Amino acid sequence: MSRKRMLLIIPAFFVVVSTTGFNSCTKNDTAAPVPADPLAGLNLPATAFSYAVQPLPAFFAAPVVSNQDNNPAGNPVTDWGATLGRVLFYDKVLSINNTIACASCHVQALGFSDTARLSRGFNGGLTGRNSMSLINARYYANGSFFWDERAATLEIQTLTPVQDHTEMGMNLDTLVNRLKTKSHYPVLFEKAFGTAAISSDRIAAALAQFVRSIVSYRSRFDAGRSQIIPPQNPVQTPYPNFTAEENLGKQLFFGALTACATCHTAETFTAPGDRNNGLDNPAVDLGVGGVVNNPARAGNFKSHSLKSIALTAPYMHDGRFKTLEEVVEHYNSGVKPHPNLAPQLRNPDGTPKRLNLTAAEKAALVAFLKTLTDTALSTDEKFSNPFK
Repeated sequence: MSRKRMLLIIPAFFVVVSTTGFNSCTKNDTAAPVPADPLAGLNLPATAFSYAVQPLPAFFAAPVVSNQDNNPAGNPVTDWGATLGRVLFYDKVLSINNTIACASCHVQALGFSDTARLSRGFNGGLTGRNSMSLINARYYANGSFFWDERAATLEIQTLTPVQDHTEMGMNLDTLVNRLKTKSHYPVLFEKAFGTAAISSDRIAAALAQFVRSIVSYRSRFDAGRSQIIPPQNPVQTPYPNFTAEENLGKQLFFGALTACATCHTAETFTAPGDRNNGLDNPAVDLGVGGVVNNPARAGNFKSHSLKSIALTAPYMHDGRFKTLEEVVEHYNSGVKPHPNLAPQLRNPDGTPKRLNLTAAEKAALVAFLKTLTDTALSTDEKFSNPFK
């Protein structure tokens, strides 16, 4: 073989390594060869799981719940749309170095949250706040997301971590080009949206559909609530599947003394808007106030759903509390006198409330919170990792 021919072969070898071995996405990238079954690498049923219509209990149809629904007319949950969202949610190609997926910080078995106070991003950096559970994201009437509610819609929220320099570090054009090289994505985009076109707007829409489908309705609380038929009062009536301690905790949770249910309302345990719950004075993290540049909302944060709360430790925006017992004790005796403190946590003279709960009452509140655990949701295949 001549020296001239060797020089021609060696550069060609390095071109192959750089485009396939490192999964680079450039203007010269071409779609991957389509295998006989483009979905062969995924554990997906031939007929999509039902995400659009789930067997919700009858009480979900009541206005107190249905009026919380932020599912937009322009992006309703569909079976194949949420299926595509599920695949994207678990795919590490959404991070720049293929190491982090949405599911890395929102783990199904952990109530779609993280055990770490602050989650680690693609390059080992720490997020600014604790990973919030995604359960019942559909039931925030104002539709705003993140602890500081800086995302006006779930569609906006879904792509923010993807582009964040600490979390996933991805450029959206690069992401679109990457997905085009995966044989399963054109097929899934066509099933979800009618054509195989891949765009950042469609990625956001599919992810939002999947997240909105993560609804909790199979906890022991839900089973007990379903047995309370009007004119029975669901707050005052003991649930037949609860222990005496759990029923006491339910009574305390929904009662005027603790006012827990004013920020975690109805059967979804969500509420729109932001509140200051007296964690610090002065506020260490400005929260919503920092986003809207309003001192009157400094230290305010979103009130997220409490469903499966026993699985989502640590607690608060900074993960400062390791246990539910610590959370209950904060509201019992530890609320700080911040000027923006929520009215529910104030006495008439403006000072923080001290609940003075007994040890038995605090234990009852924790026991009730544990009835909100939805073990079916934490193991349901349609919300699990679809990659083989």
